[in-house]
Amino acid sequence: MLNNIYQSLTDRKQQGKKSFAVLIDPDKVNDELVHQLIELSVTARVDYFLVGGSLVVSNYLDRCVQLIKSLCNIPVILFPGSPSQVSKYADALLYLSLISGRNAELLIGQHVVSAAFVKQSGLQVMSTGYMVIDGGAPTTVSYISNAAPLPADKNEIAMCTAMAGEMLGMKLIYMDAGSGALKPITELMIQKVAECIQVPLIVGGGIITAEKAYLNCKAGADIIVVGNAIEKDPYLIKEMAAAIHSAPVKSI
Repeated sequence: MLNNIYQSLTDRKQQGKKSFAVLIDPDKVNDELVHQLIELSVTARVDYFLVGGSLVVSNYLDRCVQLIKSLCNIPVILFPGSPSQVSKYADALLYLSLISGRNAELLIGQHVVSAAFVKQSGLQVMSTGYMVIDGGAPTTVSYISNAAPLPADKNEIAMCTAMAGEMLGMKLIYMDAGSGALKPITELMIQKVAECIQVPLIVGGGIITAEKAYLNCKAGADIIVVGNAIEKDPYLIKEMAAAIHSAPVKSI
């Protein structure tokens, strides 16, 4: 049994350690690619795997999680796009509430539907305030959620949304520009949000260079998530991990 994953996230935050999570979409990998990603991730000292996607149309989720678990000790956290994307073989689950939107189904509706199944799964459930930020192009998550993203230049809205999520009891705040975003979240927005919350801050979407990952950490992100860029070039894992783990402690 792994140690408490949420405790590890908060401990790392308190120690000023930045974390790197490799996002794996079960629809976009096979056994061979998973083996390669794991080998590269272990060598680079990746901290977490996130597994999931806005749409999971294959039957590879359980197999993907089991394969990761059999080949390494890196914790596997589910990043589900719907209640059906739950695997009992993972270690933890981001229980996402889309706090940036106004779609009640993604604030609480789907959680009611999935609650019994999630509780029975035995997964460690981490309530997560999910904030979609405009990345300059329509994304799958925006289409599926039927909700407009937060404007990329409205830092005050992002700050107040994050604060509201924390005060409502969310254990994590996740700011996401979406897979393949043309414009990643600005360092200024990350800084403003990080300065007004105490819970760990996850940032993802459109991060395609190690420099951007480093700057996001320097601005105040605690966990950096990269998926699309690694799908195109798995060897970015080493460079991204080195940049993230070298980021200085943010002084607040």
